[in-house]
Amino acid sequence: MTTQTGAGTDGARASRILVVDDEEINRLILAALFEEHFEVVTASDGQEALEVLLADPGGFAAVLLDVMMPNVDGMEVLKRLKPTGLLERVPVFLITAERGNAVMEEAYRLGVMDFIGKPVVPYVVVRRVLSVVELFEARKRLSLTVEDQRLQLLERAEQIIELNRGMIESLSAAIEFRDGESGEHVRRIHDITRAMLLETPFGEGLSAEDVDDIALASIMHDVGKIAIPDAILCKPGRLTAEEFEVMKTHTTQGAVLLGRIPQMRSLGAYRYAVDIARHHHERWDGRGYPDGLAGDEISPWAQVVGLADVYDALTNRRVYKPAFTREESLRMICDGECGAFNPRLLECFLEVEPAIARLYEGAEAPETEGER
Repeated sequence: MTTQTGAGTDGARASRILVVDDEEINRLILAALFEEHFEVVTASDGQEALEVLLADPGGFAAVLLDVMMPNVDGMEVLKRLKPTGLLERVPVFLITAERGNAVMEEAYRLGVMDFIGKPVVPYVVVRRVLSVVELFEARKRLSLTVEDQRLQLLERAEQIIELNRGMIESLSAAIEFRDGESGEHVRRIHDITRAMLLETPFGEGLSAEDVDDIALASIMHDVGKIAIPDAILCKPGRLTAEEFEVMKTHTTQGAVLLGRIPQMRSLGAYRYAVDIARHHHERWDGRGYPDGLAGDEISPWAQVVGLADVYDALTNRRVYKPAFTREESLRMICDGECGAFNPRLLECFLEVEPAIARLYEGAEAPETEGER
């Protein structure tokens, strides 16, 4: 292999071009034609050309390849390069005095860009090669620009998603403040829901993206409480029957509210959020509200959030009650004192409850009325 250094028209070091021919005179002629435009590298046979190209597949602007060479000929070089994808990135010109239909058809099938006939016509060869190289370079620049724009759009989309997530979390936390909570309730519901769906068989069939959407939707489960009067929402004692009927409407109010936010509909979490807001107080035996759904009529995600909501309400102080101990809370849930839950859901919950309990470490220790 030999290298002949040339300069581009701007005086800067140019891209390289590979000339492959077993005849030294032909290599010299072609090198002389292109030395003004490229750094010319030459190879005397196909095997040498393959070694050069495969060692630096992105280092050449074009390849001028003779067909008739001993050992590894030009067609064999094309066959070996085809699987590498290099022929799609670097234009290859086949140099030959033989231009039979069979050779041309096979060469084009393999990915050759064009033919250069022998004897070469200097100004024709230079013009054709330079035009194709310029075309390939323009295509590369366009591809880089498109990829850069794609990455920018992805980055902006991620920023919008994070902004939407932040707004949802802020809205949900603000509603918790009205209810006398610190806002940590929604974060714990998110984490419990995610753990249940990722770490137990109850989440089987859901993709990681589904779980992310459901966990985000879970923090909006009580969004309808924004429509509940403070006198009822913040009442420090047991609600009357009439007041409880008003409190129960936070489920339907939440579903309606979410449906009235057009921007929500573009989020993957939307359909889960509406269902969870309306149905997280439904119970396995059909004695929940607002629709009296029973068994598998209740979606898995609404079931999970419903149980997470009860567990968090029992183990934390509320305006209307002190906190229960962890042990007492589990007993009440398993004994059905807070409504009936799917037995399989309870089994999965008890598997991960020790890990869930660690979410409360550092918070006020859980020490009596049910959750609202």
